[in-house]
Amino acid sequence: MTANRPSTDALRIAGAIRTDVGCVRRLNEDSVAFIASAGRSDRDFGALALVADGMGGHAAGEVASALALEVVRRVYYSLDKTPSEALRAAFDAANRAIFDYAAKHPECAGMGTTCTALAVRDNLLWLAHVGDSRAYLMRDGELTQLSDDQTLHAQLVRDGVMSPEDAGKGAGSNVILQALGTRLDVEPTIWKEGLPLRLGDLAVMCSDGLTNLVADGTISEFASKNPPAEACRLLIEAARRGGGHDNISVGVFVVETDGANQAADQAATKRIQVADSPTGALTAKIDAIAEG
Repeated sequence: MTANRPSTDALRIAGAIRTDVGCVRRLNEDSVAFIASAGRSDRDFGALALVADGMGGHAAGEVASALALEVVRRVYYSLDKTPSEALRAAFDAANRAIFDYAAKHPECAGMGTTCTALAVRDNLLWLAHVGDSRAYLMRDGELTQLSDDQTLHAQLVRDGVMSPEDAGKGAGSNVILQALGTRLDVEPTIWKEGLPLRLGDLAVMCSDGLTNLVADGTISEFASKNPPAEACRLLIEAARRGGGHDNISVGVFVVETDGANQAADQAATKRIQVADSPTGALTAKIDAIAEG
């Protein structure tokens, strides 16, 4: 079958996702995860890929991003709902969990995290997004950004007040308009309808530690010309050569037929102990969120 043609066969995404502390920061406040497939009973709930870029006080960003990924993953796979409904419930739960955790732990006051998720089920791609991490789709050699940057400058460009050439320069360039956990009225972007996938499509996810230093053209070139794991490595190296002043996360995924031979599912690439909370207490809290 020719690549990038609509397919009636069962499709899946396979690939790699990595995170790197960069060249300047001491802590990595990014968290990433990829679950290639997960079933419950006799139903396959499909794949889920996540990138979260945390922010806050000492180590608080690391707590926020890790908590977001764990809650989103648990809630998404616990609900027998459409991907759109499950993603909304998962993002709402993650937002509340981070907000509540910060309220109970003064050292984490003000923490939050971006969160971008791609879910694949029944040959359809779904996006959920808060913040300025990004998701792209590459089809027929063209790289298209699926997510909208929720930053002050990006909004000014969309409103016609600022030119794209001026965006990212000067005051306000790093102001994020929304992040999980910073307030209770966060409104994530959740696709109501899934995007039909085609054999040979490529999906790319990343934090702004990559996109602030690596151009879309380079992302497109490395992702299309290398296996996913190598593409991730090369893109991280490119960001580090550009200064690596932020944490760098990137995932590259290819759409293939379900019968293709692939490595085992890849879980979170970074596991941390969440602040000083006893692991059992945190697990119980997440379980309670997932159950209801």
